[in-house]
Amino acid sequence: MHAEKPRGLFITGTDTGVGKTLVAAALTKALTERGVNVGVLKPAETGVENTEQLGPDAQLLKWAAQNKQTDTEISPYRLKTPLAPAVAASREQIRIDYNGLVQQANKTISEHDFSIIEGAGGLMVPLAGGFLMADFARSLNLPLLVVCRPNLGTINHTLLTLFSARNLELPVAGYMLNNMPKEQTAAEETAAHTLASLTTDELLGVLNQEEGDEQQKVTGLAAQIASLPTFSLLAKSLPAVF
Repeated sequence: MHAEKPRGLFITGTDTGVGKTLVAAALTKALTERGVNVGVLKPAETGVENTEQLGPDAQLLKWAAQNKQTDTEISPYRLKTPLAPAVAASREQIRIDYNGLVQQANKTISEHDFSIIEGAGGLMVPLAGGFLMADFARSLNLPLLVVCRPNLGTINHTLLTLFSARNLELPVAGYMLNNMPKEQTAAEETAAHTLASLTTDELLGVLNQEEGDEQQKVTGLAAQIASLPTFSLLAKSLPAVF
């Protein structure tokens, strides 16, 4: 009897500001446009000015998914302070229910064909109490898609993230270099080749920089992702779709 394949991806980044949300939303949009019922979850978003509404990351995921999830199902915790979720929650005297987040994530996964769970920052970001984002990913047992920046420093950050995932026995679907500019520095020109030569994890693609507002960027990235030869690897549990 074969174990059931994972029905989603956990999107993490090598650092904050690498375009993780744009890639998560773009992948969501690319799958949705192919008739896949995609569930999305941003367990905790910080730096949200009006916590009565979805933060910008969760708004983008909701727009890309176009499904019937409620705002609370998409983004259970919205915090004003622009810090790691556990730190922001402590400052705002809010208790993040870690077990409740795991239950919500599993509910999202069970109710959709495919789910995109987007972490906050990288794997070592504290989520709640003594739990890191890596612990949350491990609880869900979804393969990681690691989003990397293309410029100087990305070799170190990407290898550290992949090394950590391996040591924590987290499954890795692969990694993507995001926001590659047209005019590239020497570091940007060589990043993909260097990383591919130094890790056994799969380089799933290099995504070029997109212009416009956030939705326009997601639309452009979705088209790029859909054209990648590795697109089907990002959704192994949906062979009928591809």
